[in-house]
Amino acid sequence: QVQLVESGGGLVQAGDSLRLSCAASGRTFSRYGMGWFRQAPGKEREFVAAISWIGHSTYYKDSVKGRFTISRDNAKSTVYLQMNSLKPEDTAVYYCAASASPNGSGRYSAYDYWGQGTQVTVSS
Repeated sequence: QVQLVESGGGLVQAGDSLRLSCAASGRTFSRYGMGWFRQAPGKEREFVAAISWIGHSTYYKDSVKGRFTISRDNAKSTVYLQMNSLKPEDTAVYYCAASASPNGSGRYSAYDYWGQGTQVTVSS
C-alpha cells in the first residue's frame, strides 16, 4: 500500500503561481512512477503531468506545457507540481497518483494509488 497526501492548493488570481506537494508513505516511493491529475466540476478526471521513478522523464498535458513543472524528491518521498501563470481553466481538484509502472504514464488506468485531492481555484 502507498498512502498519498496532497497539499498546497488554494484560491489565487489568474497569473499567480502555486506549488502542490504530495507526500507518500508506505512502500518504497522511488519504485513508483508518479502523476498529477485534475478534475473540474462536471468533467472527467484528466491527466496533467507525470514523472518517472528517478525523474529522468516527464510528461505533460499540452495545455500546461511551459507553465507547470513536475518534480520529485525521493529522499523526502514527495512529488511536486509547480504551477505558474495560472488560468481560470486550471481550476479543479488536483490528485496525486502512484503507478507501479516506474516510467510514469498519462493513462488513468496505469495508476494504483490515489490521494484525496487538493482544491485549486483560479479567479479571473
